[in-house]
Amino acid sequence: MEEIKVVCHRDCPDSCFIDVKVEEKKIISTRGSTENPVTQGFICPRGVGDPKHVYSEDRVLYPHMKSDGKVRGGFKRISWDKAIQLVVKKLHEVIKQYGNESVLLLNYPGNQGFLAWQYPERLWSSLGATKHDGALCSNSGHEGIGLHYGLSYGLQPEDLLDMDVITYWGYNARVGSPHQWALGLKAKKNRGTMIIAVDSRESPTAEASDIWLNPRPGSDVALAYGVARYLIEKDYVRRDFIEEWTIGFEHYRESALKWTPERVKRVTGIDWERIEEVGEIYDKKQPGAFMIGLGLNKSLHGAESTRAVSLLPPLLGYHRGFHYSDSRGRFVDWAYLNGNSLTDKNAKIVHQVALGPMLERGKFKFVFVYGTNPSVTLPNQNAVRSGLSRPDVFVVVHDTHWTETAELADVVLPAATYLEKTDVVFSDHHLYSRFSNKAIEPIGESKHEITLMHELAKKLGLKDEWLYENPWEALSKALADTFENGSLDDLLNGEVMKLKLRPKNEYQTASGKIEFHSSKADELGFNPLPEQLPCEPAEEGWFVLLNSSTPNYTHSQFRDVYGPIPQIVWINPKDSKMLDIEDDGKVLIYNDLGKVTLRAVVTDKVPTGVLWAPRPLTGIERNPMNSLVISTPQTIGGGPMFNTIKVRIAPVK
Repeated sequence: MEEIKVVCHRDCPDSCFIDVKVEEKKIISTRGSTENPVTQGFICPRGVGDPKHVYSEDRVLYPHMKSDGKVRGGFKRISWDKAIQLVVKKLHEVIKQYGNESVLLLNYPGNQGFLAWQYPERLWSSLGATKHDGALCSNSGHEGIGLHYGLSYGLQPEDLLDMDVITYWGYNARVGSPHQWALGLKAKKNRGTMIIAVDSRESPTAEASDIWLNPRPGSDVALAYGVARYLIEKDYVRRDFIEEWTIGFEHYRESALKWTPERVKRVTGIDWERIEEVGEIYDKKQPGAFMIGLGLNKSLHGAESTRAVSLLPPLLGYHRGFHYSDSRGRFVDWAYLNGNSLTDKNAKIVHQVALGPMLERGKFKFVFVYGTNPSVTLPNQNAVRSGLSRPDVFVVVHDTHWTETAELADVVLPAATYLEKTDVVFSDHHLYSRFSNKAIEPIGESKHEITLMHELAKKLGLKDEWLYENPWEALSKALADTFENGSLDDLLNGEVMKLKLRPKNEYQTASGKIEFHSSKADELGFNPLPEQLPCEPAEEGWFVLLNSSTPNYTHSQFRDVYGPIPQIVWINPKDSKMLDIEDDGKVLIYNDLGKVTLRAVVTDKVPTGVLWAPRPLTGIERNPMNSLVISTPQTIGGGPMFNTIKVRIAPVK
């Protein structure tokens, strides 16, 4: 029995250090490592389920090609030589007939390892293929906060241990980031820290918090302005800090004071007494942290909401007193690693959120997919699936498991899981990293993304020398100025490393200060101040459908371990009674884009006019929930509108 040190590569804030027990070349179990002060020696159900996931019956173990046209199933096993030949032949044909832009690279961080995710992009950079903007997860929040701060980095998770009040705003940390939640609980135990949750539904985080504010979906800007008004009127703002470190406060103050108690109540549904309660806490209990959830940025109001919440900390005298995601505060040369800065080809960049209609129109004739399952996770699923099913579109999927996207592919290639290769991975939310060792050899005929990339490049006759650069040398250059306490060599030698982060009191704005009134927003034609977009209650018969993650799943992964994502939808008792919907009864959720059949959970954890369902479920009739989501990107940052879905609901008799 040996124990192998790895780091979880999943698209999750925590990026746990995991110790893997291996016996006779087979993974026996996983457990959390105590070497990481943030992940603290425990792992979530996905980490526990990794051995079953690796040896799942759903693994893609050999190359396959579609044998029966564009229909689900109908695959036959082929050799790797045959698979490479097919892919290269089709690439040549498509580029010759339609041009480089007709080739789409559709990847995402299903595996966040730098060598599994970023480096293989070099092939597609060399080809000049179309890429997407990667805005599906967090981009609108980054851009919104960046309008006022320059870059969107902030507090570190371990800073929670020194806080007297922690606000989880649109952030179900108890499920989405259990290690950050555990740090908050430790602070509560050790120093009496108060925990406030802001969420439109009673999430597990809201349920366990000291105070829960439940604004109407999309009204977070109004709530933030309400809190700001109270702090300003009570003279709780830190004037010295504002004068030294910010500009534009008078504009912001004027806007905040327009949010009278009556107006705040009308828009948010929250009584002014609750605003007064949290305002007093923010003044009396300091320091404080505002933990901004990625879910907050996934709506029509996403960028506006995140920027509004981020402007509360400077009122209280805090440098970057929020935490969103630190990925933009690091010193990593991504453009070198993925080849974007190494080619003179100007690849076209399209909106990831808007890919459905583009695929449906046949804009792309060759689509290469890795690290993502777009036939579940992208908005406007009917358009996505229709596009990938077109007879004039050649789809190649390189994945570890058979997914809905793989079922629509022309060629499916087996990939190794993160436990079957060495790599380096950083969390977007904490600064600790260690080398992720290979626990076992790849099973079946699974191939590393780099091996496949190099084989395709050679067969395509590509001559760019940087395509064939040793990946570890490329990584060393990309990470040359990344670590606070050493170099990549130290990481490879087994040291736990800490990443550099830009200073909290450094602001990359035109003024070099926090800009309450954003000069960049003004320049881009946006409102220089956070703007409350319309969020009136849904029209009669219509509901707002919210969705978020559940503990056993990372997006669409781990259904092979834990079964389907629960096919349920929460509905308020008053709404269920009005619509004659019974608890555990079948219901149909629908709009002009699609329909999904689920089972109702009647609960007062959601207000009237609001529904909630786990993300990204597939319904009882195999229809994905994301078939209900529009493919219109947000104006700021191009993010999705998963939490602005308008639907009807009816019982299935």
